Amino acid sequence: MEPAGPGRVERRLAAILAADIAGYSRLIEANEEGTLSRLKALRAKEIDPKITAHHGRIVKTTGDGLLVEFASVVDALRCAAETQLAMANSNARLCGCQRLNDPSRPRVLRIFALSCATRER
Repeated sequence: MEPAGPGRVERRLAAILAADIAGYSRLIEANEEGTLSRLKALRAKEIDPKITAHHGRIVKTTGDGLLVEFASVVDALRCAAETQLAMANSNARLCGCQRLNDPSRPRVLRIFALSCATRER
């Protein structure tokens, strides 16, 4: 039993999703303005709404990378799958030079990690 009071640390389980855009560095080198514009539009239209719909919270962004916290592994997986599909569908409507992906890889969004962790409050 943990002691109550100031020495007590509250913990909770969280599903952590870390993702980035496949081939992003190559895309930035080829067309920085277009790539940044496309990523901004995708975040606003596809990615961020799906994170919100699945009760996620963006913890950190780094260029093309996202670190997102979910209370449920199921929500995290559903969000990842739906976002991946939405981005692939979005890319399919564009010519090759406008697509946000590496042509040698079928997926657009790389999911690096999906795990449970404790987080201190």
